[in-house]
Formats: sequence, structure tokens, C-alpha cells
Amino acid sequence: MLRRIRILTLIFLLLLAGCGRSDDNGDGEVNGEGKPFRIAIIMPSSTTDIAWSQSMFDSLIAVQAEMGGEDALKIAYSEGMFRVTDASAAIRDYASEGFDLVIAHGAQYGNSVFEVATDFTETSFAWGTSSDTGADKGIENVFAYGAVANEGGYVNGVVAAMLSQNDVIGVIGPVAGDAKLYIDGFVKGVNDVKPHAQVNISYTGSFSDTTLAAEAAHVHIQAGADVLTGSAQQVVGAIGVASENDVAWLGTQSDQISLGPDVVVTNQIYNWANVVTDMISKIEKGELGGTAYSLTFANDGLRLEFNENIEIADEVKAAARTAIEDIKSGDVDPVLIEEDK
Repeated sequence: MLRRIRILTLIFLLLLAGCGRSDDNGDGEVNGEGKPFRIAIIMPSSTTDIAWSQSMFDSLIAVQAEMGGEDALKIAYSEGMFRVTDASAAIRDYASEGFDLVIAHGAQYGNSVFEVATDFTETSFAWGTSSDTGADKGIENVFAYGAVANEGGYVNGVVAAMLSQNDVIGVIGPVAGDAKLYIDGFVKGVNDVKPHAQVNISYTGSFSDTTLAAEAAHVHIQAGADVLTGSAQQVVGAIGVASENDVAWLGTQSDQISLGPDVVVTNQIYNWANVVTDMISKIEKGELGGTAYSLTFANDGLRLEFNENIEIADEVKAAARTAIEDIKSGDVDPVLIEEDK
């Protein structure tokens, strides 16, 4: 009888210990202190697109390293989510899995974010490029973000004008609306240095069609362009053509030097790390959304980096640095007005 009581007592204690671990989140970590912050990101292209998606993914990896690695920050991602319906399903799946922050890295995802956010009010969401946090809809758990891309566009325009010998410059955009801010800033920068220079702009109608971007680059070069720029993951094709023809390329969003080490002169790089860090801080304090972020030179969200492997005249570098400081001080407005076009 005594032996039976002891066995029953042992079973009871084992069951009690099992109940004490009911807060395990399923990935080996236990809720409470020491649990990693969990971010999921949905991207229209790949983590290595050398453009929009990679700019955010690289920033997340940098934040993870700063926080102490995977034990402090876990990152899950879905790439190639160009179809909004697929992205919407992924956003909902990550929210249902209990991620602390779900980032929908594309302006096309806005409606999906707001829809899912209303169903998961204890989860934080973020999307860009936008300044709409859904506050006018009564939503309190959405962050928004964007880049003031015309600032870096302006500086690249200044560099392009100084580099061009033919005074003909080509721009390859994806879709007119999404690329307009960068391109307008670029044209403004060229005009301020060389009002007589010709800036030819073409749109492929695609973010990812590298063949169309390559064809556009060929057309610009045949028209006399000796400096090119463009945006989105399509630029892989355009930079290849620039390399073949020894034509200078000015990049934006991510570091594109690896695609054309001999022709990529500068890159406007999007640094989202401070934005992500601030979101995490707010969420941990119970503020789940409501803030709209903008990358600028002043807040170190935008960075212009020269290719140190290419010989670039000192006056070009000096002009670029001066333009950045003038933008930060407000002495230069990189906004293109109608009369400048």
C-alpha cells in the first residue's frame, strides 16, 4: 500500500512539473524574461535582390547582431511574395503564430496589413513605403515607414552631372509611381549642376524584369548616355549592360557594387536598422503602433557611399558631401517642381 502511494505521488509531481511548462512557445524558449523578440517579414522579391527587399533584410540582420544574435531576436521571412493574395495569407499566418512584429515590406500590402491588424490587436505590424498607420481607421497596432528617396536621388544627380561628358544621362525606372520620388530628386540634382544636360527617363513597367531593364539601358546608351541610374531589383540587367559598355552607374536602395565593381560609382543605401530598433523598443513598452518613420540623411536612415575601388575626382566627392550637408541644413530642397522639369 505504501509503495502504491509513493508511485501515485511521483506521478502527481511529474504531471505538476509538466503543467508548469505550459508557457513554452513551441520553439524551445519559455515565455517571460529571456524569450527572444520575434519578427517576421514578407517581401516582394528576394533577400538578395541588391535592392528594396535586401535593404530591409540586411538591416534586420544588423539589428539581430546588435541585440546579441538569435537568442535575442528571431527572424522569419517569406520572399518572392509579389502576389498580394499570397502575401496576405503569409501576414495572417505569422500573426496567428504569435510573432511580436510582422513587417509587410511593400506598399501593395497596405490593405492586407490593416485587415489582419484588426483581427490581431495584440500583434504589431509595419508596412512601407507609407506614412499611413491606420489611425484614422481606429487602428493602433500598425507602424508605417518610408524613405525620403529624393534626398539621395538629388545627390546622385549632382554626381551624375559632374561625371557626364556627353551631358546625356539615362534613368531606368520600374513603375512610374513607385520610382518617382527618387527620379525627381535625381533630375533636380542634375539640373542644379547642369541645367542644359539631357535626362532621359524610361519605365519598364516591372520591378523584376531584368531583360527589360537591360534593353532600356541599351537604348539609353545608344542615345548617348554615359551615366545611368535606376531602381528596384530589375537593375541587375541594367548594371550588366553598363558594365559591358563601361558606363557609370549610380545605385539606390542597397549596395550594388558587386554587380558592377568597375562602374558602380555611388550607392544611396537605405538603413532601416534604427527604425526597426525603435519599433522593438516601443513594442516592449506596450506601444504597438501609431508611428510613421522616414529615412533621411539627417537621421542616418540614408547613406551615400562611394565605390572606393574606383578613382573618383575629389571635387565630385566634395560636391556630393556638400549636397548632403545642404540637404540636412535645409539650404537645398531636393523636391522637383514643375518648372524644373
